[in-house]
Amino acid sequence: MLTGKSALITGSTSGIGRGIAQALADQGANVMINGFGDAAEIEDLRQSLSRRSGTTVLYAPADMTRPAEIAAMVAQAEAAFGGVDILVNNAGIQFVSPIEDFPGDKWDAILAINLSSAFHTTKHALGGMKSRGWGRIVNLASAHSLVASPYKAAYVAAKHGLAGLTKTVALECAEEGVTVNAVSPGYVLTPLVEAQIPDTAAARGISEEAVKRDVILAAQPTKKFVGIEEVAATVAFLCSDAAAGITGSNISIDGGWTAK
Repeated sequence: MLTGKSALITGSTSGIGRGIAQALADQGANVMINGFGDAAEIEDLRQSLSRRSGTTVLYAPADMTRPAEIAAMVAQAEAAFGGVDILVNNAGIQFVSPIEDFPGDKWDAILAINLSSAFHTTKHALGGMKSRGWGRIVNLASAHSLVASPYKAAYVAAKHGLAGLTKTVALECAEEGVTVNAVSPGYVLTPLVEAQIPDTAAARGISEEAVKRDVILAAQPTKKFVGIEEVAATVAFLCSDAAAGITGSNISIDGGWTAK
């Protein structure tokens, strides 16, 4: 259980991040969620998480492309909770295109949100974790932190970078009671994945159903999408005392994709 701990989860108003926020709150952690979306829907989510778990749940609208807003979000969480014990870097976006047509602004945004934001959150949260002698940082990478796919230059580059950042920070705080790990899901049927299906279909000149069957699930030997709850449970385990000896690891939850 995580009673008395406080967690900050970026990109947690939907998809995997939302599932992680729910899992950590259910284990007793106070939670700060973050992300974009309809204000009323986000407030409903905040209230429902708090009612369900009996913990304090706050919302920060920080833009993950803006370092100053990220720093302010971490400071807000520390002020509200007395510290950030658990940091989950989950925020991510995607864009699919052949590299010669890949827009420069899309490259910059994907690197900023999927990689640089994790640097900024970690930079501001790690000091407090070290001072308390306990902390958990979990970076949501991807099977694309280990293998590549065509038409996803920025995403693959960012996720490979996130895996390297995970290892580096883990070594820097290995004696401080702080663990740093990555979790690398295969394809999970989230809004992010659903949104890229039409782009992939256009890029490959095939139907959307063919994308699901022949492109997405073809990569996973189980031929099944990974469940959000599976990813959330793995993150919750890494935040537990039972996982104190796991650091610098990149844990695959990919239906066997990277075993090939």
